[in-house]
Amino acid sequence: MPTPDPLHLIAKFKDGDTAAFEQLVRLYQDRVYSLCRHLLGNAHEAEDAAQDSFIKTYRNLRHFTPDASFYTWLYRITVNTCLDYRKRPFFVSLFTKPEGEEEFLAWELPDDLSPERLYESKQMGQALQQGLQKISPKLKAIIVLKEMEGLSYEEIAEVLEISLGTVKSRLSRARDELFAVMKNITEQK
Repeated sequence: MPTPDPLHLIAKFKDGDTAAFEQLVRLYQDRVYSLCRHLLGNAHEAEDAAQDSFIKTYRNLRHFTPDASFYTWLYRITVNTCLDYRKRPFFVSLFTKPEGEEEFLAWELPDDLSPERLYESKQMGQALQQGLQKISPKLKAIIVLKEMEGLSYEEIAEVLEISLGTVKSRLSRARDELFAVMKNITEQK
């Protein structure tokens, strides 16, 4: 079955077909959840943030204009929702326990990997996850959008509503900070 065109679904939604919005959710739910998971680092908060992102999208979809791609517009809503979650008071997250949860970073590993290499890869993944939690939300968003979600510089600029030059400078700063944090983490082990 071919992938439905988001602009067609939006037009149907604007004409009163609420089932078209359900199709949009199905089309983008995995990507939105993955983005939330990377930005927030917690499965429970990621589920809540993804749901909130779709609620905000539903409420504002009638105002969407196809000057930008729907994907970019939805990502902007999702990133802003996650940044709002990061600003919440600490006590809101007291009852969540990120330790012991399944890893959220997906690794493409060959089947013939030795146990040592598999262990090293897992350790590096954990260091990356810890490192992402230690850099600022603005820098974390840039890294996640570029390196994990594969967005172009232009798409990142549109999602975050910043200039192309700011994207490049923040990405450079984010990589430097993440490298320093990860180096510190791996040296402590």
